[in-house]
Amino acid sequence: MSAAHGRSPEASGRAVVLGAGGVVGTAWMIGLASGLRRHGVDLAETDLIVGTSAGAIVGAMLATGEDLDRFAEFQRPAGTGAAATRVDQELLAQVFAVLGDPGLEPAEARRRAGQLASAAGVGSEHAHIARMASLISARDWPDGRLLIAAVDAGTGEPVVLDRAAGVPLLSAVAASCAMPGAYPPITVNGRRYIDGGLVSATNAGLAGDSRALVLVEPLAHLFPGEPPGRDTAAGVPRTVTLVAPDPAAVAAFGPDLFGAAAWVPAYRAGIRQSGDAARRILGVD
Repeated sequence: MSAAHGRSPEASGRAVVLGAGGVVGTAWMIGLASGLRRHGVDLAETDLIVGTSAGAIVGAMLATGEDLDRFAEFQRPAGTGAAATRVDQELLAQVFAVLGDPGLEPAEARRRAGQLASAAGVGSEHAHIARMASLISARDWPDGRLLIAAVDAGTGEPVVLDRAAGVPLLSAVAASCAMPGAYPPITVNGRRYIDGGLVSATNAGLAGDSRALVLVEPLAHLFPGEPPGRDTAAGVPRTVTLVAPDPAAVAAFGPDLFGAAAWVPAYRAGIRQSGDAARRILGVD
């Protein structure tokens, strides 16, 4: 288990970074990835996959060879006893207020967010991991490089969970998308972990010096970052292709990022955008 910013990311030829996005962002990315395959672009055929929150779910699906087409319709997690995700909006607002406090160091703000998450009553860890099990058939880490971003709830420090970390795959994915106010922290080996999106919506820095990067950012419309381009840091030219929801997709998401009712419209929006995304990834005009 490694601190996300405490190690030098390894270089790779091609990388895919999948960002946070809640339930609707998960559906949109699954639809996008499924549609891209139909257009000759398989996001799984890459040297590195970096997943954060919803991106951890989709990244694990891609890396383990999940059948993406089975998610065209929303599938309610079996055996969780929960009809839907119940978001504590008041607690979520407190978390964002803490994260946005300019008087706090980022790690301290995340630690306080972890304290809020640990005190929240948003369901059991077992139920949250069961949600991941309903989406991801595999139980073992894939052979390829998959990095999952999370946060240590006790220290506020970012961590990277991977095959060598000694964390079960489903627990790692559940931890990465354990947004305070929506899902509980996940306990592994005596430590509790929460959503990697509290560090960054994408944690794209974990892609290191990859020469070609596909950056899939479901929340780009909410958290706009620097425009993609040629990154010549460390002397390695990088071609970045940003794929983000278009206005029609954002409208399909609706106001609730955790709303299961928007799953099908979001999935179909991803399918619809896949043709244009494939042309840009392949460099075809």
